[in-house]
Amino acid sequence: MDEHLNPATATAPWAPRSALVLGASRGIGLALVRQYREAGLAVTATARDEAGLARLQALGARALKLDVTQTTSAAGLAWQLDGEAFDAVWFAAGVYGPNTRGLQAPTAADFDAVMRTNVLGAMLVMPQLVDALAPGARVALLSSRMGSIGARTHSGGWLYRASKAALNSVLADLALAWQGRALCVAVHPGWVRTDMGGPEADLEVDHSAADLRALLAGLVPDAHGGFFDHSGARLPW
Repeated sequence: MDEHLNPATATAPWAPRSALVLGASRGIGLALVRQYREAGLAVTATARDEAGLARLQALGARALKLDVTQTTSAAGLAWQLDGEAFDAVWFAAGVYGPNTRGLQAPTAADFDAVMRTNVLGAMLVMPQLVDALAPGARVALLSSRMGSIGARTHSGGWLYRASKAALNSVLADLALAWQGRALCVAVHPGWVRTDMGGPEADLEVDHSAADLRALLAGLVPDAHGGFFDHSGARLPW
């Protein structure tokens, strides 16, 4: 594990009591909710449709309806969280878009769908959370190794790659703005067997979610503003 993520090097153990998971109707977001609830945390989570809200409520989470791509929906989040103080915050909303293998130009509709969810969503929602952060809060944006420019070896899925590179830029600005307020990181969850990752992926969703929770708990202050693999390794931008 990367030295920046070794809990033994932290000045004090960090154990969250409450969590907010944005984009939790399925996949990794839903697994995070389930695992945090099993650990006894108070969890608030968002979904954009009734089926997703029902899944969250069945886990005992406080479920809020939120479409991260819609300005009016995002603008209403702050008042719904009035009085809350979250220790752990996850932005897990995301879509893949077209599964291109080369430089195939995306349609305007595909571009808008991917960029609005993966990038604009975070830019609309995260500013709404500043007053809902507990002292010492930790914030993670679910990015992807595919968004790394330094580690890139091929151009498949280039629209998704571009969106995650842009999300990493959002994280860098968030880390500057919230310096001293929250410890902020971008994280790669691995290639996970979800609707997005497909059945051939390397990791079960519960494995990834458990790794991500451990990663967040093990961060030390100089990890702020960094980009990490679910296993703890620092990734190049």
